[in-house]
Amino acid sequence: MSVNNKKMSVIQLTVLTFINMAGSGIIMLPSKLAQVGTISVLSWLITALGSLALAYVFAKCGRFSKREGGMNGYASYAFGKSGAFMAGWTYGLSLLIANIAIAITCVGYGAAFFNATLTPLETGLYTIAILWLCTLANFGGANITGKIGTFTVWGVILPVCSLGIIGWFYFSPEMYVSAWNPHQLPFGEAVSASIAMTLWAFLGLESACANSDAVENPEKNVPIAVLGGTLIAAVVYIVSTNICSGIVANDMLASSSAPFSTVWAAMFGTTAGKVVAGLAVLACAGSLLGWQFTIASVFKASSDEGFFPQLFSEVDHRGTPIKGMVAITIIQSLLSLMTISPTLNEQFEALVNLAVVTNVIPYILCMASIFIIEKIAHENKHDMRITNTLAIIGTVYSFYALYSSGYEAMMWGSMVTFLGWSAYGLIAENHEKLVN
Repeated sequence: MSVNNKKMSVIQLTVLTFINMAGSGIIMLPSKLAQVGTISVLSWLITALGSLALAYVFAKCGRFSKREGGMNGYASYAFGKSGAFMAGWTYGLSLLIANIAIAITCVGYGAAFFNATLTPLETGLYTIAILWLCTLANFGGANITGKIGTFTVWGVILPVCSLGIIGWFYFSPEMYVSAWNPHQLPFGEAVSASIAMTLWAFLGLESACANSDAVENPEKNVPIAVLGGTLIAAVVYIVSTNICSGIVANDMLASSSAPFSTVWAAMFGTTAGKVVAGLAVLACAGSLLGWQFTIASVFKASSDEGFFPQLFSEVDHRGTPIKGMVAITIIQSLLSLMTISPTLNEQFEALVNLAVVTNVIPYILCMASIFIIEKIAHENKHDMRITNTLAIIGTVYSFYALYSSGYEAMMWGSMVTFLGWSAYGLIAENHEKLVN
């Protein structure tokens, strides 16, 4: 907020919400969705509705919660200290894994830019190198990180949004229809196969209400801006990813490690493809820079509450948790080597599914907590009914996303969640009242 106390309008907050969500999560999706077929547009519609419900409830949580810590604080209303710990535990792990997927995306588009073919080991090593570069760049503090991210996000927004306009001149309805369900999957299986991937593009919607104190009439305008920003993102995502399937043959799109680059090259030639690949690398690096700082802040918040080791709370004179960043990047480096797959697409998909599973856990906790948060805030009954209904819809969608992530992702997600309960048991005496 500026010195003259001028606050954002609802339109400004709506645009800001969209920009915050429009990171690098979208730019690998055309390849993954092409592996299912254009029937995945139905997955987009389901995810868009589920994300809108989740976003609205998170806006209400942010508005009424009086407890710090974001989702940790929201979850604590219904589940106490253990719920706050589990929200921080699973959300932190989700970001830790998701950032590896962003780094892999950067590697894929970088390979397209330099016209290089990488082995699985080379992909893993370059992924680790990018993670460390972005971590080191964060040592300058949040101010520099924020400025870089505000600039680099346009590397995604410009080619993706403009494709939704220019692409129609090159769109083939026949090609799109022929790619509807190329593997002849049963209807339910085909729709479910893309749910986790489409939700991946919306991860971060929980942070969309972070600017509630800087907007005019927040009680009315924050939910409008959050819904508006999420709806704009949904339209951009659905149009841009589906238009790709009418420009590039499905098998070529499915095997591409830089799908938007492939599409632009098909429309305007190799040079255009390389320009888009370069912009995507820039956008991924900027996005990863911001998310590496965010994950360190998430770990720090849990550490400040006594949930995580004190290492993550230590900061330098600029307030930057450098030791925590280094520890997190070491873990990410090991995970990058452990998840090496024959193709970049396979490694990306495995990481995304696991990131979605672990990210959905705190979503479910927060959806359950809104009921008591509203009662404490004395919300009127009409608005409460609307929010509670949307919370139930968001919860149902969250469980569907868990189911759609696949057995392997669910197994590993369950393992790390159960591990969280055991970890909390080790520190419970510091947070729970002891009674005889």
